[in-house]
Amino acid sequence: MSKIGFIGLGIMGRPMAGHLLDAGHSLVTVKRGALDATLAEKGMQEAANPKAVAQASDIIITMVPDTPDVESVLFGENGVIEGLKPGTLVIDMSSIAPMQTQAFAKRITEAGGEFVDAPVSGGEGGAINAALTIMVGATDKGFESAKPLLEIVGKTITHIGGHGAGQTCKVANQIVVALTIEAVAEGLLFASKAGADVAKVRESLLGGLAQSKILDVHGERMINRTFDPGFRIRLHQKDLNLALEGARSLNLSLPGTANAQQLFQACVANDGADWDHAGILRALEKLANHEIGQ
Repeated sequence: MSKIGFIGLGIMGRPMAGHLLDAGHSLVTVKRGALDATLAEKGMQEAANPKAVAQASDIIITMVPDTPDVESVLFGENGVIEGLKPGTLVIDMSSIAPMQTQAFAKRITEAGGEFVDAPVSGGEGGAINAALTIMVGATDKGFESAKPLLEIVGKTITHIGGHGAGQTCKVANQIVVALTIEAVAEGLLFASKAGADVAKVRESLLGGLAQSKILDVHGERMINRTFDPGFRIRLHQKDLNLALEGARSLNLSLPGTANAQQLFQACVANDGADWDHAGILRALEKLANHEIGQ
């Protein structure tokens, strides 16, 4: 069993860490207030800072919100790199910028570690059920080293390519997810405004070509108006920023992505930064002056 440093115990990080503990691995994290009681009962330990976590671990997993957070954890004061032991496997499962990921990988490699970018998709439910989709950017050696751990928390694990390729795939994923959520919201809003029963419309659509996991899960959220976060709008907004910044550097137009980003921004302007991303429906409802089901 491995000694794992796990940094980032948020909505998805907590259940992921729990699965690793259940599999018999020992885990240590950075002390941040009271440790989750369930993780503490399973034996998770705490250390003062990322440097101390690295000193106590053979493998480091990071699961934090954004590119600057990863940079701070890895390379900031008392960062992981200061306590990195030769041969340490560093797996970043956050969703961050592909170009910066390549730079981070270079620094970790030069320090004697092995870097893997392994962002995930599947939301809170996927994390709880150990059914995440994991997109991996790594050397062949890094992928083979990380794979047994990734299989504990995920169901579909794909080695996309070299460093940064996992993050590129995740950005593409977030484009597709955002536009599909918007499409589901628009479809249900249209049906409701036209006087149809949106629950029956969703049921019918799930049997045809429009069927998707997003129509199933997020369509139900929209109808029930349950916008507590499985994945927060502000985080999806961050991912679409990565997409649009990348598109500019590639001289690429992504009009649908830009439109979805504006709808997310409208949600944020209405205190919805921490709504689930299915809450994009609320921005469309304001434009229509109509709530579905009304």
